[in-house]
Amino acid sequence: MAATQAVPEIDVRFEDILAARERIGDGVFVTPCVESPTLSALTGAEIFCKLEYEQRTGSFKERGACNALLQLSPDERRRGVIAASAGNHALALAYHGKRLGIPVTVVMPVHAPLVKQRRCRELGARVVNHGDNIAEARQRADELVASERLVYINGFNDAAIVAGAGTVGLEILEQVPGVEAIVVPVGGGGLVAGLALAVKERRPGVRIVGVEPARCASYGAALAAGHPVPVTAKSTLADGLAVPEVGARSFAIARTRVDEVVTVEEDAIALSILRLAELEKGVVEGAGAAPLAAILAGRLPSLRGKRVVLVLCGGNIDPLVFSRVIEHGLAVDGRLVKFDAVISDRPGGLADLAGTIARCGASVQEINHERTFGGADVSIVRVECIVEVRDRAHAEELFEALLSRGIRVVSRAEPSV
Repeated sequence: MAATQAVPEIDVRFEDILAARERIGDGVFVTPCVESPTLSALTGAEIFCKLEYEQRTGSFKERGACNALLQLSPDERRRGVIAASAGNHALALAYHGKRLGIPVTVVMPVHAPLVKQRRCRELGARVVNHGDNIAEARQRADELVASERLVYINGFNDAAIVAGAGTVGLEILEQVPGVEAIVVPVGGGGLVAGLALAVKERRPGVRIVGVEPARCASYGAALAAGHPVPVTAKSTLADGLAVPEVGARSFAIARTRVDEVVTVEEDAIALSILRLAELEKGVVEGAGAAPLAAILAGRLPSLRGKRVVLVLCGGNIDPLVFSRVIEHGLAVDGRLVKFDAVISDRPGGLADLAGTIARCGASVQEINHERTFGGADVSIVRVECIVEVRDRAHAEELFEALLSRGIRVVSRAEPSV
């Protein structure tokens, strides 16, 4: 793992964010920041969503990438750039590199989402897979910098990246008059640093709240230590936030401007992805769902009744992962239940089970018989069921109905993290 960084002096100013906004204006969208009556009713706050997943490559990372590329010298443009990234920074560099005619190499961890790897290649970037995390990918990138004289652009700690990210904050202040709090995902810290710098300069009373996954809480570790320190990054749905060491520059900026940082667990992230898909009709990756997850998990009770913006920073989630996350979210929400029941193996036993489920208004998703290993009593059979219900109370009604029919439920499964 790379050595711990030295904390630099703060060298990103509010004027740099204003300049970045002018510089990237022709290449990056001003994304909507829309009020959500459904999320407001669900959370007890007045919720607005900053739709950064509507950028061309699906994340806010385009702002910093475009800003950094436009400041390269002619010689640096010719030689090309490189970055270590799990996906979104890589995508942003690939897109804007292609648009500006700048060669781009991205080093991605071996297990980076396949959809992001494929899209980078489609955009013309050279993709190098190396390591299990960003720190190991960075080591390989540093080797290529030395051997090929490429320009390294850090996805969360480069000054131009932080300034570009700060343009999100400028837009929010203009789009949501009277905003009282902004909830921001935290990985390497570039977004929360730039946004906090912009917002606190214009509206110092606005509360800035960071959210990071409990499985990779590098910002919290930096706060505890007083400087960035490496942490063990475990697998998380918020893969875009799985940075094992927060950026030193970003931390130096954010630590005096971010009011609170909380962590969220995997179940809350999965449930938030589901809520955003159902209620907002938005496909959002785990990193983008983290702000809502913090509120739904009860981590931010002080925001009740406040005018709050959630920064939905990205939407690049693998379709197969998305389908699994939706099912897991339904299970966490109590709307998919899995249980084993014992029924008669005589004709009509399975029909009675299915009929009882139907009369309760539930829907069978899957049924599996287990005869061979079901036990010595051959007159009964164990059946594994996955059933869709309205909510947890409805599930209890179903179990009571099964019991009244003499159908014994012998086990219930809880969704695993």
